[in-house]
Amino acid sequence: RDLTDISLLECFIHLRYVDLSENKLQDLSPLSNLSHLLWLKVDRNLLSSACMQELPYLQIISFAHNRIKDMEGITHPRLTNLRLEGNKIETALGLSHGKLFSLQILELRGNKLESTAGLSLPKLKNLYLAQNAIRSLEGLEGLGQLTTLHLRDNQLETLDGFCSSMKCLQYLNLRNNGISSLQEVAKLQVLPMLQVLVLLDNPCSDEPSYRLEVLVLLPHLQRLDKELFEQDERAEANKIRQERQEEEK
Repeated sequence: RDLTDISLLECFIHLRYVDLSENKLQDLSPLSNLSHLLWLKVDRNLLSSACMQELPYLQIISFAHNRIKDMEGITHPRLTNLRLEGNKIETALGLSHGKLFSLQILELRGNKLESTAGLSLPKLKNLYLAQNAIRSLEGLEGLGQLTTLHLRDNQLETLDGFCSSMKCLQYLNLRNNGISSLQEVAKLQVLPMLQVLVLLDNPCSDEPSYRLEVLVLLPHLQRLDKELFEQDERAEANKIRQERQEEEK
């Protein structure tokens, strides 16, 4: 509707669900009176900030495809799902960790992040970071409940930054990065629950015996790329691993 002004909404204080997508909004301050709001969608507007008055019951917000440059001023204590894909966010360091203790899903695809620093949220389960410019993995040690991490289409060349405190991570997508050595994959041995790994379109996926070598390094893996590991692959990987361990003695 090409709305630029939503001040009329100030008097509807009991609204629970609001969808203002595909307008021309630059200011959400009239929503600060909506203390019962549970769900807010403001995709495809002209917002340059996600900063809002703290809303005590707000659980889901989608700010997708705006012009937001940072993550400051998002402080809703019951927020579980935050979508910010398709913005211009360069850093997550402004996140209010002390306020977002309920956040479980964070969607940041298609931004301009160069690092994961600042994303250490204790309850986070699903983190989507595809199509950024991430070169370094930092501050991941606080993600103790994370189960799914998408890092497809970034600029990672090393896999430093993963740590044993990420004890719930099961699915890791690293497709189309710059990982050239399978020795980098060995750094994923610190992830005790990792079951699915996607490494397609990395230079290391062209190595001879690629699947077998990954399984030698990560014996608990269930699936690499799109294929489950067969029993005969496991047997061969176990044999190679034992032979190498014998050689090292």
